Amino acid sequence: MKPAIKVLALSGGVGGAKLALGLSRLVEPGELAILVNTGDDFEHLGLRICPDLDTVLYTLAGVVHPEQGWGRADESFGFMDELRRQGGPDWFLLGDRDLVLHVERTRRLAEGERLTQIMSEFASRFGVASRLLPMSDAPISTLLETDAGALEFQHYFVRLRSIPKVQKLHYAGAAQARPTDEVLDLLRSRSLEAIIVCPSNPYLSIDPILAVPGLRMALRAARVPIVAVSPLIAGRAIKGPTTKIMNELGIAADALAIARHYSGLIDGLLVDEIDANAETLRALAQTGIRVGVTRTLMKTLDDRERVADAALALAAEVASARGAGTGTAYPSAAPIDARSVG
Repeated sequence: MKPAIKVLALSGGVGGAKLALGLSRLVEPGELAILVNTGDDFEHLGLRICPDLDTVLYTLAGVVHPEQGWGRADESFGFMDELRRQGGPDWFLLGDRDLVLHVERTRRLAEGERLTQIMSEFASRFGVASRLLPMSDAPISTLLETDAGALEFQHYFVRLRSIPKVQKLHYAGAAQARPTDEVLDLLRSRSLEAIIVCPSNPYLSIDPILAVPGLRMALRAARVPIVAVSPLIAGRAIKGPTTKIMNELGIAADALAIARHYSGLIDGLLVDEIDANAETLRALAQTGIRVGVTRTLMKTLDDRERVADAALALAAEVASARGAGTGTAYPSAAPIDARSVG
């Protein structure tokens, strides 16, 4: 029998995977689930590529490339070398061992298996105790309307290096998708104690998850604390085009904008110490969202555990405040020990 899930994380790729790893080291084995963005998924060379799912998988399995934060450590690239020699499209790097997952996933999808089932078995074979959950089994594609035309995310981010100016985003296929039974069952479970929104790009990694019909409502209906970790430090993202996109969409790149973006979903926001000035804290307090403060930069494993610990502690504060009568009580959420959830 699988352990009951007590913490659910919403994640994109590299940044979210770092926090997911920290969370996995603070909860008991098997009591963490990660709901992962699949809006970045795309077809390439006839294969179904799932970058965020694979990054989270490799990170939790301890085989991720330590400097890149994505791809496999100790990888070889014989396939790519030969692809270039044959004149094939070489803009998206595929390592030889990494390629095995793409080939096997594509084969099994073609045979009618669900992505959720495939990723569960991959995680088991990699020795990952945490549960990896795609946001939906239906294909969803994040599309960016740019000054270079409509682009799938990987073409924007990898092939064109995030250079085109973004005008609008939408999530093709989301309206026809649905949350999986596994996700809905987890959100209905009385064992769930906290939901953590990782410091992934809100527009490219978290919004595609929330675009799945019924999922945002199901997250709130879980009636447990929902805490987000800000992806910004002093108005800048550590990795990726978050601030560039915010600027191009006319949105201030600061913690208050993140709080407003998640308004109605989250109960708490964890911000970096640099952003915890009096003016920002006053503005955040006016949103009604509880604020936590820590150093959110995650360079080391200790950093990842520290940020995970602070996020769980903030969730515990929210649960305690609700239980004390300052809001609607969470009927299934006992106070959370941030050091020993589970």
